[in-house]
Amino acid sequence: MNRSRVNQLLPSDTRILVVGEMILDEFIWGKVSRISPEAPVPVLEVVEESFHAGGAANVARNLREFIENVQMLGPTGTGEDAQRLRGLLLERGIELQEVLHDPLYQTIRKTRIVARTQQLVRVDREKKRSLGEEARERAIRHFCSLLPNLSAVILEDYDKGLFDQTFADALVGAAKAAGVPVLVDPKPSNPVQWKGITGITPNRSEAFKAAGIPWSEPVDPPLEDSALMTVGAQLLENCECVFVLITLSEQGMMLFQHESAPYHIPTRAQEVFDVSGAGDTSIAVFTAALAGGASPVEAAEISNHAAAIVVGKLGTATVTRAELLASFPEV
Repeated sequence: MNRSRVNQLLPSDTRILVVGEMILDEFIWGKVSRISPEAPVPVLEVVEESFHAGGAANVARNLREFIENVQMLGPTGTGEDAQRLRGLLLERGIELQEVLHDPLYQTIRKTRIVARTQQLVRVDREKKRSLGEEARERAIRHFCSLLPNLSAVILEDYDKGLFDQTFADALVGAAKAAGVPVLVDPKPSNPVQWKGITGITPNRSEAFKAAGIPWSEPVDPPLEDSALMTVGAQLLENCECVFVLITLSEQGMMLFQHESAPYHIPTRAQEVFDVSGAGDTSIAVFTAALAGGASPVEAAEISNHAAAIVVGKLGTATVTRAELLASFPEV
């Protein structure tokens, strides 16, 4: 593919809804030059602090780099963290559907403490909370009202309580009936069974767990990894989906489709500084390309380029259209 084709497959006028748990990502940046006299731990001299919209909201951030209309549906609470997270989304031009507002919900915040380029520790503040029946019904009604104007839906599961089987089935069934593609980024620790979706995008570890197949170490080349081949075929059957895209870290990606041989896309990453959020970038760009008319193979190739760029950045980062296009040849 060349730049012109990629640009054509990422039209800015598609409309995509992201449903999932939003996270406030906090980064404390600093430098370490000594060990604490109180305990054998490094002392961080703080240089800078930054906040980003993470979790499912990071998928929305990545989408917003390529399309104009991105909507976000996820639990929101009250307090400073909730206000900051909403503000970050609004600054990016992401429309936040307030239908899941819950004053008892604790906004998830993940604090990463980084010395130069090395993450020292992560501190999580979260309290798992499921949707009440009234909130679930309200969310489903609102979701259905949005479908006529959507190009695609992304369901981003972090297993923080939002998705149970009833909620998942209702969203997938409504989108399928409306002819809207549904892409799922699963969390195998959540027992939800995803069926009838368009596609699923787990990483290798998640894929093995979701398929119920014991873990085995990666084989090189990946196309000779018999365990991986079994996992891909099993997920196609279990999820009753059109395709399965498994991200393989330094081995790239593997695309599985019915009646087609598995398709391997080698990684394009030159330097890896931070893999946090790479999966968010992958599903965002993959879905945007599919909504723009790309085949699953074309969408996977474009997504692989985007992932290679984002892992070369520190923090919860995004990829711009200019950066992505520059990674493809002109002709």
